[in-house]
Amino acid sequence: MSKYESHLDLCFSALGDPTRRMILQRLARGKASVSELAACHDMALPSFMAHLKKLETAGLITSAKQGRTRICQLSPDAFAPAKDWLSEQSDIWEGRLDRFDTYIETLLQEDDT
Repeated sequence: MSKYESHLDLCFSALGDPTRRMILQRLARGKASVSELAACHDMALPSFMAHLKKLETAGLITSAKQGRTRICQLSPDAFAPAKDWLSEQSDIWEGRLDRFDTYIETLLQEDDT
């Protein structure tokens, strides 16, 4: 998983902000212009653009200029490395909990004898 490590840092850092998560939720419905995305956020455009830059740097979104309008969209498979990492962590903890459960059952059986 080390090949994803720096990408994961960027991804989780980007996901750590509620404004950026709201942007991603909106983009999950489809492409949107920067002005459309910024409209529901009470902040100056330069501050909002910093959020978009962080999302783009993390590889979660892409943007392209169409005429005078910048259009943003979710990156295909943007969450795959994070999803893989979370799945790996889940497998590790499920294994630990299964072994703990087996240990407790063994203790209880020993108490019964």
